[in-house]
Amino acid sequence: MMTTRRIFLTTIPAAALSLGLGKTAFARAEVLPESDPAAVALGYKADASKVDVKKWPTYAKDRLCANCQLYAGKSTDPMAPCGAFGGKQVSAKGWCAAWVKKA
Repeated sequence: MMTTRRIFLTTIPAAALSLGLGKTAFARAEVLPESDPAAVALGYKADASKVDVKKWPTYAKDRLCANCQLYAGKSTDPMAPCGAFGGKQVSAKGWCAAWVKKA
């Protein structure tokens, strides 16, 4: 009986660790590629300086993902989920046509 208890007690930390790592990996959202159909439709660029201003006349230098209402992170976060793209991660220095001024 003693051996079974020892095995059980040594297994608990390993199981807890694997559950914790799995939860962390699950919590990370997918990074939005610029080639994603939704990104293309809204003109998303991870680097706002690369936006084609002729194609996207609503572009403005101060309208970055970091100061958009849809950016679900702190303005200091380098990447965060975006409501316009189903929670996929976007760059804080990015831009798209769905930009909404933060309240």
